[in-house]
Amino acid sequence: MTLRECYESIGSDFSAAVTRMCGREEMLLKFVKKFTSDPSYSSLVSSFESGDVATAFRMAHTLKGVCLNLGLDKLRQSASDLTEALRNAQSTSEVQAELYNKVKQDYEMTEKAISLLD
Repeated sequence: MTLRECYESIGSDFSAAVTRMCGREEMLLKFVKKFTSDPSYSSLVSSFESGDVATAFRMAHTLKGVCLNLGLDKLRQSASDLTEALRNAQSTSEVQAELYNKVKQDYEMTEKAISLLD
């Protein structure tokens, strides 16, 4: 799968992502391939499931930022929605499960597409 096909398969704007990298597709590819080794998502999962709302908020916010930089639009949006829900929450149980599950679903879809890159 090409990088363009990867972005299209996950509902992201490839051209905008390349533009963020000053038109350097090879730079975007390099960072996209590193995406799944970033600890933000795994830290989000562990902190959310253990009820650590402060860490879950920070990790959701970090994931949102990484996705914004890489142009991973769907995952950025779901991470953003979760970030806002966690912003003033006293516990993770206050946050709607579908927001958390949407991040997990979007991450898994993104991770799978990245694993298929040439």
